[in-house]
Amino acid sequence: MGELAALVSAAGRDVIREGEDYTMGGMIPLSDASRRPARVPLITGLLIVVNVFVFVLELIRGETFVVQWSAIPAQIVSGHHWITILTAMFMHGSWSHIIGNMIFLWAFSPEIEDAMGRGKYLIFYLAGGVVAMLAQIAADPHSTVPNLGASGAIAAVMGAFLVTYPLDRIRTVLIIFIFVQITYIPAVVLIGFWFLTQLIHAGSVAEVQTGGVAYLAHVGGLIFGALTGRLFEGAGRPRAMSSD
Repeated sequence: MGELAALVSAAGRDVIREGEDYTMGGMIPLSDASRRPARVPLITGLLIVVNVFVFVLELIRGETFVVQWSAIPAQIVSGHHWITILTAMFMHGSWSHIIGNMIFLWAFSPEIEDAMGRGKYLIFYLAGGVVAMLAQIAADPHSTVPNLGASGAIAAVMGAFLVTYPLDRIRTVLIIFIFVQITYIPAVVLIGFWFLTQLIHAGSVAEVQTGGVAYLAHVGGLIFGALTGRLFEGAGRPRAMSSD
């Protein structure tokens, strides 16, 4: 297993990762403490399973597989390998990359899936991922560095959560140096802080040339989610849990 992990680690050195900066400056979101979905989040679970399955394929098949199915801007703008805009959002460059992204997905996705309905949510998630990837490609269309990761789509989910449940309390792991505790932070504060950090880092587009975090994908995904999330909502929304 160590040899397989090394393959993905080697492939992940020179890629643009959508994610991996997932601790929000010492804050890791876990779940919505204010409401509970009325339906089992099947699509959320399916997305996690697919991401894990693809990551296992990366471990088995190595760097060639990673490069083949990641989105390379220069190829996209020249009219080739457009399918990788979609496939790249299910790939990850390291263990920390996929673990961080799946934690974020589970923290914000179930309530949005419930509000939209399973079919609309899946369409929304995929559309958010495509828009996020296109935003990153537009930042440097001539780059030959592979782009991969789910967090552009996850950012779209966070954008929808921000406008739908801004005051919900998010159960969060707060890390300050060596001190770790569980706390509850309003979604507008947590997601707003995360978005602000992405905007600040987005100016460092020089990272696109050597690998790094896809900040513009995060920005594009969240804006897409915030602007369109309510349009995908169904008739019902998860009810807030009553407090005793």
